[in-house]
Amino acid sequence: MLYLCATPIGNLEDITLRVLNTLKTVDLIAAEDTRHSQKLLNHYQIHKPLVSYHKHNERDKTEKLLEKLKKGINIALITDAGTPAISDPGKVLISRCYEESVPITSLPGACACITALTLSPNPSTRFCFEGFLPTQAKQKNEVLQSLQEEERCIVLYEAPHRLSKTLNVLFQFLGERKISICKELTKQYEAVQTCLLSEAVYHYEGKQDIKGEYVLIVEGKSKEELRQEQSEKWSKFSIEEHMDYYQNKGIDQKAAMKLIAKDRNRSKKEIYQ
Repeated sequence: MLYLCATPIGNLEDITLRVLNTLKTVDLIAAEDTRHSQKLLNHYQIHKPLVSYHKHNERDKTEKLLEKLKKGINIALITDAGTPAISDPGKVLISRCYEESVPITSLPGACACITALTLSPNPSTRFCFEGFLPTQAKQKNEVLQSLQEEERCIVLYEAPHRLSKTLNVLFQFLGERKISICKELTKQYEAVQTCLLSEAVYHYEGKQDIKGEYVLIVEGKSKEELRQEQSEKWSKFSIEEHMDYYQNKGIDQKAAMKLIAKDRNRSKKEIYQ
């Protein structure tokens, strides 16, 4: 079986008993960075064979690990921090295991996304997780454009050397929003800064000594903002033109009036008159 084992995101005590017992009993541990993971294993006196499994060798190592699994070898997959396959290697191996009917189980534990959401004062009942934004400008812009109308809280991961640039591009695409900047979660210098996006841009602009790993919790667009923007968009057209727009789509007059009233944030009676 393949065991997907969540490991600490900072504090070494944030690991479950089930994960520890599994790491002690499997035949092999596949780790994103063997040197980094060795520190965790040494801390808990776990002595098992280690192989590297990271984004640069994922395709090649997947087939080798799969062959071992099919021969009956139990393997634990761990990453540098958190849960495998969440902004970390793992999905390629998981997909191949399903294709080859190799059993898999996931052992839950630490996750930076959830930890940050609980610490942020921003509403988090509904959220969308984006992980790291693409590094290519075109792909990044496409993702940010898709988030412009997002009502849910947006969760992003970011490295320190890209933090200032990312805050700038978020402000450029999303406008003024509340943001919680969560730094070094569960570690000694853990800190959560909540402010407006413009304030965050100003605070980090030009800083050269930014350190730590970051989770950004960005407020979604409110329903009132969306209604206002929609109303402003349609105010450029007459009601007759608005009606033509929907009727040309095959929508009957009664249904179109309801849609127009909603678009313009006005009563159905007003539209009818």
